[in-house]
Amino acid sequence: MKKYFLLLGLLVVTLTSCLKLSNQETMQPTPVDPVVQAKADSVAITAYLAANPSITAKRDSASGLYYQIITPGTGANPTANSLITVAYTGKLLNGTQFDSSVSYTQALSSLIPGWIIGIPFIKTGGRILLILPSRLGYGNQVNGQIPANSVLVFTVDLISFS
Repeated sequence: MKKYFLLLGLLVVTLTSCLKLSNQETMQPTPVDPVVQAKADSVAITAYLAANPSITAKRDSASGLYYQIITPGTGANPTANSLITVAYTGKLLNGTQFDSSVSYTQALSSLIPGWIIGIPFIKTGGRILLILPSRLGYGNQVNGQIPANSVLVFTVDLISFS
């Protein structure tokens, strides 16, 4: 009888270990072919722009970032090393808002790549629309309400920088 309990105990421990491993594996980012994802992002952005003809965003050929300068602002432009204060709204392509702030201050260099590239296009008092392919946002990582491989849309007002 003791043998059966021992075997049953070993079976339970083995199955529990397998389940824990399976759960840990699902928390890891899903590997994505960057070429395939870039094409999917491009198709999604093109469809978004077609559905929103009032947006006249340009594509930055070096990075793939789409942007529209709504108000250029005045003075100098910030650099990647600037400490910026902005008001912003972040949305998914389907219009779901995932974040916003009326006064957010941070070193630009510590933010997502799309912001590091796009914010220097405007000056203090400027407003810009940024449409970020997933690799310029959070890539294949889930971030709060943002699913992995999401194209992100930000409206950013540059309040100040130093």
